[in-house]
Amino acid sequence: MAEAVITPLPIAERSPQDRLGRRLRDLRISVMDRCNFRCPYCMPRETYGDHYRFLSSTERLDFEEITRLARLFVALGTRKLRLTGGEPLLRTGIADLVGELSTIEGLEDLALTTNGILLADQAVRLKANGLKRVTVSLDSLDPATFKSLSGGFDGVERVLEGIAAAREAGLGPVKVNTVVQRGVNEDSILPLVEHFRGTGVTVRFIEYMDVGTCNRWDASRVMPSAAIKQLLEASWPLEAVDPTYPGEVAERYRFVDGAGEVGFISSVSQPFCGACNRARLSSAGVLYTCLFAGTGRDLRGPLRAGEDDGALLERIRSAWTEREDRYSELRAIGRHQRAEERVEMFYIGG
Repeated sequence: MAEAVITPLPIAERSPQDRLGRRLRDLRISVMDRCNFRCPYCMPRETYGDHYRFLSSTERLDFEEITRLARLFVALGTRKLRLTGGEPLLRTGIADLVGELSTIEGLEDLALTTNGILLADQAVRLKANGLKRVTVSLDSLDPATFKSLSGGFDGVERVLEGIAAAREAGLGPVKVNTVVQRGVNEDSILPLVEHFRGTGVTVRFIEYMDVGTCNRWDASRVMPSAAIKQLLEASWPLEAVDPTYPGEVAERYRFVDGAGEVGFISSVSQPFCGACNRARLSSAGVLYTCLFAGTGRDLRGPLRAGEDDGALLERIRSAWTEREDRYSELRAIGRHQRAEERVEMFYIGG
């Protein structure tokens, strides 16, 4: 079936609002449910071992389907696409998908989040095909801590090589995301900042969140962003930086001495649900409107059944306009849903 032509609309008309007045701006696309790590807070090995059944290739959206749905989201006002996983660089031909997505009219930003292990070999081609930025997940520079937090894998040096390759290829500014757990990797905070200060790489510290059903979240292991910021300022004075765009999840600070920036993502201590403008598309083609969602809307089924673009567009619009998610705010007042009702983080890309 030929793809219908979608005529771009003025931004105010094509960006639907949810029930709390939040506009759709950002789509995270999981292209792969598999990962080469087994991080305890995301894909613990005892659950996702050798016999776990991941999606087959036919169950995942193919590149044509991903591109078609991405065009519909952009027609509704989405301006940012981020490719995620699992580990997106495990998806064969991922640079080809980047090339297809980069041609979508109206798209302003195309980024990718990765654990960095495979990045050194792919950075140049990703950039050549239109990728603008990468974010690398890295929870410690200490080899033993890294191995523990990756589920038993060595690879700090390979990740650092990937970051260097991304910078050299022009995939910047490169960001490093670090999930901090008190008593686990809090002693990695200062070494990470010291390593990347002055390089143009921004380290962003993420509060440990209760995502999914099996990460054994314990509030006592949350190290609030305010405590991390206080720790950093004892060595390097910081000053606040204005958000780059409305709804930016990270609070930004720059070093007073001009050696770059750090960021803080404070979903637990300072919920930012009120400004959340993100939707998430799983590799199976299910649309989720919150990182902590329990259910989503199937788009793969109608798409493969031959539904035209107009009908698919209305499915997406309806999912967003009916949205009223504010999990982190409800968590703060003790009204959030049980863990068994939440989708896994690796399934929708964090």
